[in-house]
Amino acid sequence: MSNYLLPIALLIGSNVFMTFAWYGHLRFTDRPLWAVIVVSWGIAFFEYCLQVPANRYGYAVYSPAQLKGLQEIITLCVFAAFSILYLGAAIRWNHVVGFALIVLAALFIFAE
Repeated sequence: MSNYLLPIALLIGSNVFMTFAWYGHLRFTDRPLWAVIVVSWGIAFFEYCLQVPANRYGYAVYSPAQLKGLQEIITLCVFAAFSILYLGAAIRWNHVVGFALIVLAALFIFAE
């Protein structure tokens, strides 16, 4: 995989894990808070196993600001899909506009 694509693929994977760690428990509100915290920490471990190499490899081809911009765009895309598909929550027009503005801001980081 190219040096440019590997960090992106790893960031996508890490974001899937982190989104489940942060928001997955919302479907299980009947479970004790301590239990979902422990499970979330366990899920977050795998997120870090992908995120740390993503940033390490990505730093060879992207600036730190560009890595953060990529992270924000990927986070929004993963969260939107998760919210709709897993939580069954609607994404409204104002959410789309807000996310699009954040993506636009992140893309400005790549302007040379």
